[in-house]
Amino acid sequence: MHRLTIKELSAGLRAKKFSARELTQHFLDRIARLDSRLNAYITVTAEQALAQAQAADAQLARGAGGPLTGVPIAQKDIFCTRGVRTSCGSKMLDSFIAPYDATVVRNLHQTAGATLLGKTNMDEFAMGSSNETSFYGPVKNPWDPSRVPGGSSGGSAAAVAAGLAAAATGTDTGGSIRQPAALTNLTGVKPTYGRVSRYGMIAFASSLDQAGVLARSAADAACLLQTMAGFDPLDSTSVERPVEDYVAQLGAPLDGLRIGLPKEYFSADLEPRLAQCVRQAVDELERLGARLREINLPNVGLSVPAYYVVAPAEASSNLSRYDGVRFGHRAEGAASLEALYKRSRGEGFGAEVQRRIMVGTYVLSHGYYDAYYLKAQRVRRLISEDFRQAFTEVDVIAGPTAPGPAFALGAKTSDPVAMYLNDLYTIAANLAGLPALSVGCGFIAADDTPAAPALPVGLHLIGDHFSEARLLNVAHRYQQVTDWHTRRPAGFE
Repeated sequence: MHRLTIKELSAGLRAKKFSARELTQHFLDRIARLDSRLNAYITVTAEQALAQAQAADAQLARGAGGPLTGVPIAQKDIFCTRGVRTSCGSKMLDSFIAPYDATVVRNLHQTAGATLLGKTNMDEFAMGSSNETSFYGPVKNPWDPSRVPGGSSGGSAAAVAAGLAAAATGTDTGGSIRQPAALTNLTGVKPTYGRVSRYGMIAFASSLDQAGVLARSAADAACLLQTMAGFDPLDSTSVERPVEDYVAQLGAPLDGLRIGLPKEYFSADLEPRLAQCVRQAVDELERLGARLREINLPNVGLSVPAYYVVAPAEASSNLSRYDGVRFGHRAEGAASLEALYKRSRGEGFGAEVQRRIMVGTYVLSHGYYDAYYLKAQRVRRLISEDFRQAFTEVDVIAGPTAPGPAFALGAKTSDPVAMYLNDLYTIAANLAGLPALSVGCGFIAADDTPAAPALPVGLHLIGDHFSEARLLNVAHRYQQVTDWHTRRPAGFE
């Protein structure tokens, strides 16, 4: 059952080939048997999942329900889930039981009837590109457990790739859905900023964070996103705009679609084997009727430095609430209020979160705000203008998702800059608030040694604002003529 698509699972439930309870138990059994090899889950909600499955079976028996009723999925542990620990991968929130559901959680489970298998592991407060900063230990890549799954949504990616969930939610601040999707051979979608509610999603960088989906195919991703998207009055950044029918538009022809290939993404710095996979993928799209053309994004090379000023600044502000008094871990035995603040934050936050808080506080401080934060926001505007101009010439922009395949656990933990450069191709879409997705487009050897494992790589597609339907359509048509997305990691078939 774990090999079936969401459409096939829904059809099987309605045809009574299996019950929602049997389906949920199947995934729970796989988690119990296999997750010790991956560490994909922080919390498994077995009792709740089976109760939800029983309710789904009753709904289906009445001839009611929708395409997600009874389908088992996982939630990234950044979404508040009523009555369930919501840790954000941090000691700071290790004991936090959310008193309410995030809008994304409510839409998927209460409204659509999906069952909740559990909360997935993640980089602490979504700060990381390898899922190694989690208080609960690193997540491992199902394609090679000695390697990272990407981050920060690495737990969601590993769970779906290994068949421990039919699909999962993620969040993307600078590539945290798309990069792990590329490293685990999944389809990962970051919608337009404001398309999916952020209410109940613990904040990292509020002007960049966006909720999205990790699934095995574009069709599965479209099904989840259809339920998640829409206006939410509880989120001041939510956009009041009708949601397109993503599922209905999946099969639209690509005739005349204009695909832009930025010169900046295909420079000599791009790993040649990865470049070949991406070029073969866009050639396939050309055979499906798309037209390719080279474009320029002259300021996109400034994305990483601009992001690592803006994002830490917003993180510094958002995480100031975790002080041992109002929220989060509280140190024992502090002799003064100042000592309580220092000890609680020093004990509760890991090294990477502390690093980003310090950087963010510095760039917002008196005398440095204009030199760093204000200048980074001006660069952000230039990057947005580059995309605005590009979308007068093309409909979709294509390139690589990540600079290479999954790297070894521990390989970059001592070099923050090397780690940050893993988001080289994804950050610009967040700075501009654009929708983007990654779709698996092949496998390359991890290194030049004869025994090097073949690891997945991704094709990155960026669209204009609110063009999620078009991006999913392009990815789906590509998956109809290729089989990369059907491949499964050995040992998790």
